[in-house]
Amino acid sequence: MAVWRDLEHLRTDLDEYVLTITLDRPEVRNALNGKAYAELIECFRGARTDDDVRCIVVTGTDPAFCSGDDVKQIMVAGAADISRRARTTVRHRLGEQVAAVLECERPVIAAVNGPAIGWGMELATCADIRIASDRARFGLLFVKRGLIPDAGTFARLPGIIGSAKAAELMFSGDVIDAAEAERIGYVSRVVPHDELLEVAGDLARRIAANAPLATRFMKEGLRKVSPPLDDIGAWVSGAYGVLFATEDHREGAQAFLEKREPEFKGR
Repeated sequence: MAVWRDLEHLRTDLDEYVLTITLDRPEVRNALNGKAYAELIECFRGARTDDDVRCIVVTGTDPAFCSGDDVKQIMVAGAADISRRARTTVRHRLGEQVAAVLECERPVIAAVNGPAIGWGMELATCADIRIASDRARFGLLFVKRGLIPDAGTFARLPGIIGSAKAAELMFSGDVIDAAEAERIGYVSRVVPHDELLEVAGDLARRIAANAPLATRFMKEGLRKVSPPLDDIGAWVSGAYGVLFATEDHREGAQAFLEKREPEFKGR
């Protein structure tokens, strides 16, 4: 096994045509800051042009898969910074990491080793296959922060679990366990925690052994059943430009940091 990229917040290992990307910020449960997002985009874009990569496994350093945005660094800011990001950074970042995953021509397996919350669940949703540890949990908590999910959830989740169940999870912000995720068809299987990487790696190697060009066309065909990402991404970007500047978003983020229930005012 060889190191594929030398990065700060991600570990990347290449073995037998399988690239394993491990989110590696365990001190914040693998929450993603701006640098981590940039590294994630770099990995998926780089894999598209590397013939030594035929399948990708994404996982996290225990105890979590990914707890979403690093709230302290990304979501909580002063009014001036929120306004600036609503005009520039948010529009630049939103959808970019989703597109990097969805447009990568290699099959992607999410090996969900623990909680996948917020954008952590979105990352799993963008994968082609999801295998869960029995310790995994899934939740789209955006509505509790005065926000909405990124484009990947709107484009992919209804097709995976059905529109009614997707709406339930998005509107409620409820967290479900691995067994429920398997029951509704969100994950293809649940395995004991200690067997997760072995099971995901074995599947990845079987995929990587197949004809690479056929596999790429297979993925392209599967993606064609989803709505166009550009249309959804542009809409989400505009919505975030509004929502990031609201009092409700600031209240939701502050309540999260203070470990209390938010009090939303609708403004």
